Amino acid sequence: MSSDRGTRAATPGTALIAGLTLLAGTLLAGCTAEPEPTPTAPVRDPGVPAGGFRLVSFDSCTDALEGLRAATVAAVGPYGLVGDGWFRAEPALEGAETDNRAATEQGVPDGPGGPGHSGTNTHEAGVDEPDLVKTDGRRIVTVSRGTLRVVDPAGRRLAGSLDLDPGTDRDGWAEAELLLHGDRALVLVRQYGIDLSHPVGRPGGAEVPPADDTPVVGPRLILVDLAGAPRILGEYRFDGELVDARQVGATVRVVVRSRPRFAFPTHRGSGPVDERKSLATNRKIVEKAPIEAWLPRYETTTAGRTTTGRVGCDRLSRPAEYSGTSLLSVLSFDLGATSLGDGDPVTVVADGDTVYSNGSRLYVTSDQRWRMSVFRADGGVTTPDPKNERTEIYQFDVTGSGRPRYVTAAAVPGWLINQYALSEWNGHLRVATTSGESRRDAAASSSAVYVLRADGRTLTETGRVTGLGRGERIYSVRFVDGTGYVVTFRQTDPLYTLDLRDPSAPKVTGELKITGYSAYLHPVGAGRLIGIGQEADGQGRTQGCQVSLFDVSDLSQPTRIAQHHVRYGHSEAEFDPHAFLYWPATGTLVVPLTTYQPQGGAPGGGALVLRVGDRSLAEAGLVDHAELASPETGGMIRRSLVVGSVLWTVSDGGLKATDLNSLATLGTVRL
Repeated sequence: MSSDRGTRAATPGTALIAGLTLLAGTLLAGCTAEPEPTPTAPVRDPGVPAGGFRLVSFDSCTDALEGLRAATVAAVGPYGLVGDGWFRAEPALEGAETDNRAATEQGVPDGPGGPGHSGTNTHEAGVDEPDLVKTDGRRIVTVSRGTLRVVDPAGRRLAGSLDLDPGTDRDGWAEAELLLHGDRALVLVRQYGIDLSHPVGRPGGAEVPPADDTPVVGPRLILVDLAGAPRILGEYRFDGELVDARQVGATVRVVVRSRPRFAFPTHRGSGPVDERKSLATNRKIVEKAPIEAWLPRYETTTAGRTTTGRVGCDRLSRPAEYSGTSLLSVLSFDLGATSLGDGDPVTVVADGDTVYSNGSRLYVTSDQRWRMSVFRADGGVTTPDPKNERTEIYQFDVTGSGRPRYVTAAAVPGWLINQYALSEWNGHLRVATTSGESRRDAAASSSAVYVLRADGRTLTETGRVTGLGRGERIYSVRFVDGTGYVVTFRQTDPLYTLDLRDPSAPKVTGELKITGYSAYLHPVGAGRLIGIGQEADGQGRTQGCQVSLFDVSDLSQPTRIAQHHVRYGHSEAEFDPHAFLYWPATGTLVVPLTTYQPQGGAPGGGALVLRVGDRSLAEAGLVDHAELASPETGGMIRRSLVVGSVLWTVSDGGLKATDLNSLATLGTVRL
């Protein structure tokens, strides 16, 4: 039967397939003796004016097939399809704009639901992000190596566990994260891997394979009821790769990146490849492919009954230019429901790498790196001028719980580092980018901050600050209300402070040059900023993990007033802010720490605990999991959280309860 979300058919008892099928071009490149060039010629839709960024829907499946074939033919290369980049999505928080500072509090006070507790460190308050562990103060829920576990923090005991895939090798289980709402948990399994039973390449042939001769292989979502003994309520799978998810209340938005399902010929052996012939063969395959080769599929299972479906052409939109090699789908789920349903998918023919939401608006950006090389008809490769580096920004209205509504778009020069390079405040979007990094002459790079007015109809630039860190690139960004902080680095670390209160005249107000760099910045009160990253010598060679406390009360004279350096140390918080914990009630900072010795030997570490004073950083101690370590799980601490007056640290081996003030061990829970 059919519905507004595509064709659907019920198949009771269908098993969900583990593993994510790698893209054809990626696999085929590994089978050749020569490196694979990057095919990336975009096709401009004749129905969209040049220079326009608006998203429009296809008129019909016939219209969609014609456009997708033309775009993909221009983008395919002699070794298949190649894409670049990844996508992070953040759904919205209903209501007015969010104060950026609220997210830094990272906790919930005591209340009827349980003692005060910390939450996942997120970019914006009220919008939760998936992580390895969650707590609501009454319970701590973890997911590791294929098992979900519930810990009672009051009794410091394991209260329940659930094998998410009985009979599966624990060591082969993909990394999973979770979200929590009331008595429900949503487990998100990335399912990276290869479906070896359905190879993506066919030696020598140019035939078009049936579009649905492979199973749905991609991210797996599992809805778990925690009211009693943990039990699975439903499961969901979607073609492609899990990018990220965000939660507001009971609503979860999940973003998946999918690729067309083609079976291009493989190239085996050490002999040279006739790239002209191979390119012609691959283009012929694309020209004969049906629309189903592009449309992502899904399957949902409830009470042993599996229903399958596909994104309908009416749910498919495209920008003015697109390569046809990637589709982004936004799925919506209600954790208050008894099943996951079909995800209500909405799909855009686009690549994407960063998503930011201030609550009422959602911004999806694409840095256009897929344009950087173009295949010519003769099989050669032309590289465009790197000055064409740009990031396209698409704005969606996500007020309420309904489907996002596209509003407008804009573009700025350069590329983003992550979601923290975006922030909306007082109706203006601030964007920090680096340009020129792809050039062979590293000295050509520099960074900038652009301010765009977001009036609900257009995104219009009102001001910019350029020339930051010439010869360097951005390592971290943080916007707090009308102030911006940007760290660039190559040999030294300039910390720039920016006054962004006047959107028509943004300006640099101060600059602090120190060795090393901060990879993540976190406000810790009025006029204070924490940075975690790496110390470095005068030549830019890293020397180990460092935590810095900056005084930014005078934006014209930022200063570092305290530093804690761990030689040969590294922290997961340097590249994943979820690993960063700051508990303002006691001024406690906790980050995972791994130390290596230059002469070799087993790495050490644990959870580094620092007390943050007004002008000081004092080491309180190092919590380790030596008693929980095993050859199977190791003892590396990855997360920490606070429940009441207890610091809980989390590793694959278990959880450890430590007194927040004395750091005395109170108990352990082995997983």
